[in-house]
Amino acid sequence: FGSCSRKKAFQITKSFIPILEWLPNYRVKEWLISDIISGISTGLVATLQGLAYALLVAVPVGYGLYSAFFPILTYFFLGTSRHISVGPFPVVSLMVGSVVLSMAPDENFLLVSSNTTGLNKTLIDTESRDAQRVLIASTVTFLVGIMQLVLGALQIGFIVRYLADPLVGGFTTAAAFQVFVSQLKIVLNVSTKNYNGILSIIYTLIEIFERIGTTNIADLVAGLLTIVVCMAVKEINDRFKHKIPIPIPIEVIVTIVATGISYGADLEKKYNAGIVKNIPRGFLPPVPPVVSMFSQMAAAAFSIAVVAYAIAVSVGKVYATKYDYAIDGNQEFIAFGISNVFSGAFSCFVATTALSRTAVQESTGGKTQVAGLISAGIVMIAIVALGKLLEPLQKSVLAAVVIANLKGMFMQVCDVPRLWRQNKVDAMIWVFTCVASIILGLDLGLLAGLVFGLLTVVVRVQFPSWGGLGNVPGTDLYKNVKEYKNVVEPQGVKILQFSSPIFYANIDGLKSSLKSTVGFDAVRVYNKRLKALRKIQKLIKKGKLKATKNGIISDSGVANEAFEPDEDPEESEDLEIPTREIEIQVDWNSELPVKVNVPKVPIHSLIFDFGAVSFLDVVAVRSIRTIVKEFERIDVRVYFASHQDSIITKLEQCAFFDDNIRKDIFFLTVHDAVLHIKSQIMYKDIQDPIFEKISLMQESKEPIEFTETSRPEDELDVQEEAMRRLAS
Repeated sequence: FGSCSRKKAFQITKSFIPILEWLPNYRVKEWLISDIISGISTGLVATLQGLAYALLVAVPVGYGLYSAFFPILTYFFLGTSRHISVGPFPVVSLMVGSVVLSMAPDENFLLVSSNTTGLNKTLIDTESRDAQRVLIASTVTFLVGIMQLVLGALQIGFIVRYLADPLVGGFTTAAAFQVFVSQLKIVLNVSTKNYNGILSIIYTLIEIFERIGTTNIADLVAGLLTIVVCMAVKEINDRFKHKIPIPIPIEVIVTIVATGISYGADLEKKYNAGIVKNIPRGFLPPVPPVVSMFSQMAAAAFSIAVVAYAIAVSVGKVYATKYDYAIDGNQEFIAFGISNVFSGAFSCFVATTALSRTAVQESTGGKTQVAGLISAGIVMIAIVALGKLLEPLQKSVLAAVVIANLKGMFMQVCDVPRLWRQNKVDAMIWVFTCVASIILGLDLGLLAGLVFGLLTVVVRVQFPSWGGLGNVPGTDLYKNVKEYKNVVEPQGVKILQFSSPIFYANIDGLKSSLKSTVGFDAVRVYNKRLKALRKIQKLIKKGKLKATKNGIISDSGVANEAFEPDEDPEESEDLEIPTREIEIQVDWNSELPVKVNVPKVPIHSLIFDFGAVSFLDVVAVRSIRTIVKEFERIDVRVYFASHQDSIITKLEQCAFFDDNIRKDIFFLTVHDAVLHIKSQIMYKDIQDPIFEKISLMQESKEPIEFTETSRPEDELDVQEEAMRRLAS
């Protein structure tokens, strides 16, 4: 244990409170002016986006201002990114909104009022409904904060790695579509039911089109104008960003103009336009979360916690890379966790970062989170003083601001053709996540996308690439026979390269690729040989065949009845006879005197190239052991090459080695194994110069007895024995 020194204590404190790291090094002269300009621009955009994104959460617009203010205060002290602008984000706001709408639908707040004509008219008690929705939104935020804190404390920052770029792309595009539909009804000012859950987006669209006749023209015109103007000016900002010192804060200008027009023309009274109506002035006292609701919203809160974190970190990383500093994933979890717990107490909804706002903060010269703090100050002014001035603003203008900000997210669709060219699986993950998130809703869609992404990994591992290798002449290199023209396979040797960990899911893949490479099935060859031996044995007994030193010939002058048809499947009495081998040596590649179709075995050695195998499991070890035994029985030696050290350790742990399978079949490279095999064959040739076609161990003419081959019980497991019987 290291000693506890002041320096060490300060290091640990700095890692938990990053402001201690960067604030002392703050360059006031260089950075302060930029941060102030950036803070003011960002604050104006944040005020508007706060109001607009509150529509997504289905809470009164004013609460969006709190959500654009409180989270920044804590993030300023605890966050590690200098550039992100903390606050509401459309995707996350929509996810919170779906929880709010499912737990507090309009149906729960109906009032029946009888009017003078005696007809009953149902009204909605909006006041109590809104109060309940705010409570639910802030409780979700509190729970999300707790979850993020726990994940940060457990150092689970890596969880975001499972949200691959294609997955996040598909998910955010689907979310943009969901956001668009939810804002469309506000732009048209068409009242629809608040659908939730699976296919909700489709139902909402259907109902919008059914009721499109009730569209409020004043709202529609204002909304469309806002969208067109915002998108056009954003395009100008993008095109001429080098020439314009500060991007034109078009949302702010449009809002001010729209508010003025709405107030001057009294659109609400004359045209029944939907306006913001009331924005609470000043701050509300903190409210404790309703713990009893936690169980109902836990699953949704977890997905919100992960998505909010993933968006913030991925945006943060882009700017960290651009400006050459690092952000700490686990600390970000803690920073957002504390921010959400804190802001949850003040009736806010979940905070992450908004891409468009962060872009404003960075492009207007923001250097540190001081800009974030100043933007919070601007939002505070809006809450305390300017709130009242925005009350005549049409909601359709806010909705249009949201829609205009979705352009970047919709443009991600253009990534799909590029992804398809680069990697079809990634493109499939993108499309699947997008479709699933549109159909199932965002939380289930994200889960479905995650599962699909992990399944593609499993499938890729289950069907890995494999191939036979050949030698590049004059070198010790071995390359895939199918991909390289001039490679030569060593005579009598097959080399199989298998590029994947070997485990229970892909062991069948290994077996089938082995059969394809060597061109025969070892078990079937063995069974056929046994059958041929039995027939030779019978014919010798009957005197139809004679055994000579040079092989077996038929009696002279007698038709050789050995050539009887090969009855397949095997005769029933053959199956009953226990497997016995005859002590006859047969050259199985020569013409046999019996009509049994024994597959030729053109090889004497098999090499497994395990260079790309990173681990084996118990099933794999057992299967490889069986493969070795099966090939040894038909006189093919098996070798292993290019393996990692951990593989040998694993094989030892799983009792792979015994008297027959020793470590001398393992080689550092494929070439070493090939050289070893060649030297063995030369040695054998010197030892045994005469190749007899069929020699007999006994020269007597008496029938040769079957002798049981001694074989340990465990050698071929039950399943393999059954396969041997079935194989014919």
